[in-house]
Amino acid sequence: MRVIIVGAGEVGRSIAQNLQASHEVVVVDRDEEIVEDLTYSMDVLAIRGNGTEIGTLREAGIEDADLVIASTDNDESNVVICGAAKTKSDAFTIARVRRRTLLETWQGSQGAFGVDFMVCTDLLTAQTIFRISGLPAAQDVNMFAGGLVRMAEFEIGGDSPVADRSVQEADCYDSMTFAAIFRDDEMIVASGESIIRPGDRVVVIGSPDSVKGFASDITSPGQDEDKEIVIIGASEIGFQTAREFEDHGYKPRLIERDHERAREVAEALPNTIVMESDATDTEFLVREHVDEADLVVATLDGDEKNLLASLLAKRLGVDRTIGVIENHQYADLFEQVGVDVAINPREETAEEIIRFTHADHTEKIAMVEHDRAEVIEIEVGEDSVLTNRSIAEATADLPECVVIGAISRGGELITPRGTTVVEPGDHVVLFVDAAVLDQVLEGL
Repeated sequence: MRVIIVGAGEVGRSIAQNLQASHEVVVVDRDEEIVEDLTYSMDVLAIRGNGTEIGTLREAGIEDADLVIASTDNDESNVVICGAAKTKSDAFTIARVRRRTLLETWQGSQGAFGVDFMVCTDLLTAQTIFRISGLPAAQDVNMFAGGLVRMAEFEIGGDSPVADRSVQEADCYDSMTFAAIFRDDEMIVASGESIIRPGDRVVVIGSPDSVKGFASDITSPGQDEDKEIVIIGASEIGFQTAREFEDHGYKPRLIERDHERAREVAEALPNTIVMESDATDTEFLVREHVDEADLVVATLDGDEKNLLASLLAKRLGVDRTIGVIENHQYADLFEQVGVDVAINPREETAEEIIRFTHADHTEKIAMVEHDRAEVIEIEVGEDSVLTNRSIAEATADLPECVVIGAISRGGELITPRGTTVVEPGDHVVLFVDAAVLDQVLEGL
C-alpha cells in the first residue's frame, strides 16, 4: 500500500515509523532539516514541500496513493490536503484535527471536505483520561471484543501484595492472563516463573471484572474507582474531559483562572462545578478540599504548568494525578517525579490513525509502552495458523514474544489455556512485540 503522510511532526513521524516496514511510505514536510533527517533515519521517501499544493502531492505520487494522512499542526491545512488529494486520486483520506467543532461539522455531513476519516486529538485525549480513571493504578486501559475483554497496564508499588511474587503465585483470577512485564527498558513475556518486582509495569488481559479485581488487590485499601474528580485548566482538552465525565454521570470540578473562559465553560457544562482561581493557590485548593479528590487531571496550556499543578496536588495528598504533556520526551520525567500518568495528545492521535491503517488485518489494536508492543484483536479465519489447533500447539509456530490473552466465542469470554482449541470465527486478543507484528499478522 502506498501511503502519503503530510506533516512530519510527532504524529506524522510516529505513523511513518510504524508503517515503513510493511508499506511504501512517502512523507511530506516543509522543513528541510526534518526531510533530511527522515531520509537517513527511516525507510521512507521524504519530500520537502507544501502538502496543500497539487504540485507537491503529484511529486509524492498522489495518483498511485492508497492512503493520504494529513497530520500537520493546522486543522484547516489538513482538511485542504485531503480535499486536494481527492481531486487527483481515489485514495482514502485521514485528517487530524484538534477542534471538536470541526469534527462535529464533518460528522454531520459524512464525506464533506474530501475527508474519509477524521481524528480529533483533544477528544481522543479526553476519552483516554476517562478510560484510565476507571481503574486505580492503571497506566493504560483499552477494551476489546465489544467490551467483553479489557487490557490494562499497572505499575506495581513496593507495598503491593504481588510485589516479589511469581506470576504463578499472583495469578488467582479465573478469567485473566498476565501478558508481559516491563522493567525499565526491558520487556519480559510473562510466564509462571516470572517474578514481579516493585516498579514493574504489568500488562494483563481478561474480563473487566477480573482486571478490576486485580486493580483493587494491588492498590491501597479503600482506593477504588475515581469518583471525586478535579480538572485543572479549561483548555480545550480540559473542557472535553469535563464533558466526558459528565456524559458518564459524574459531576467533576474544574478550576480555571481566566474569567471569560471560566464563564464560557460554566455555561456549556451544566453538571460541572467551575471555580475561577489560580490552581497554584494552595490556600484556595485546601479551602475547596481539592486534597480530598480521588483524581486530579492537569490540562493547562503548557507542560511545565501541568507538572507543577500535578506535583502540588500530590503534595496536598491527592491519591492520583494525570498530567497532559505536549512534548513526549517529558513522559518519563513526569512519572519519575511523581505524576501517576502522563498522557501525550499527539501519541494518542498517532495510535488512533495507526489502528485504522491495520483495520484490514485486525479488529482493534492498542499500543503499549510507546509502541514497544501492541495488543491486537483478530477474527480467526479458516487459514489461520491458530485454527483448530490447541494454543500450546499453535503458539509453537509463532514468535516467542506473542501471548494469547483472551478469546471471544459467540459473545462468551474464554480464558485461554494450553489445551484450549481455537475455532474459526473466534475473536482472539493477543499481546505482540511490535518488532514482529507484521510477521505475526501474516500468519493470522
